[in-house]
Amino acid sequence: MCHLSRIQIITFLFCLCCQFDAGAQLYRANHNFQEFQNKPYYFGLSLGLTNSRYKVFHGENFVNRDSIAVAEGLRAPGFHVHLIANLKIGNYFDFRFLPGFSFAERQIEFKNFGGSPRTRNIESVFFEAPFHVRYKSEPYKDKRAFVIAGLKYSFDVASNSSTREADNLIKISPHDFQLEVGAGMQMFFPYFIFSPEIKFSQGIGNILIYNNDLEEARIIEKILSRVLTISFNFEG
Repeated sequence: MCHLSRIQIITFLFCLCCQFDAGAQLYRANHNFQEFQNKPYYFGLSLGLTNSRYKVFHGENFVNRDSIAVAEGLRAPGFHVHLIANLKIGNYFDFRFLPGFSFAERQIEFKNFGGSPRTRNIESVFFEAPFHVRYKSEPYKDKRAFVIAGLKYSFDVASNSSTREADNLIKISPHDFQLEVGAGMQMFFPYFIFSPEIKFSQGIGNILIYNNDLEEARIIEKILSRVLTISFNFEG
């Protein structure tokens, strides 16, 4: 019995030492994370590349037209610059506000029967105000995965330009609301947090301004915005 007790004690002490060592290694592995864990809020800068397009829905008049075969949105690149304000909510959630500007070009292509396609370019400068809730995983070796979801309001400050007000061009509302979802990875460094992330934005309201005098507008029922964004966030 004494022999068995010694074995059990030795086994228990060995397991305790291993657990202590694993905990120490985990703490050392997340040394930079521990420095930021005590901050209730922090700020940063987000730089990103965008790929934008319009989702075009044909109207009832489309089937009665013999001049335009199809109307569709084309993808076009852009970029954004946002500020970041991050407020911690417990250990796993953040509330984030990222005001800034996005520069984008979107295109609508009209393919004609027996003719060359026509493309309408819409260059925009958006003031954007995204509100996100972020859920983060447990940290591992100063890294932490996360997912985000939220709502973004955008206003096109270039919508009143003379080229956009022409009567022979499709008009798009300057106001837009979009749902956003995404995922990314936090990487903790001694003086900042680097967080690459990818987001998808889907417009939830029709942004087409109907114009009965323009054939290209009459065949379209509604237009929704869609944006794919790759962001590089620097926070601290």
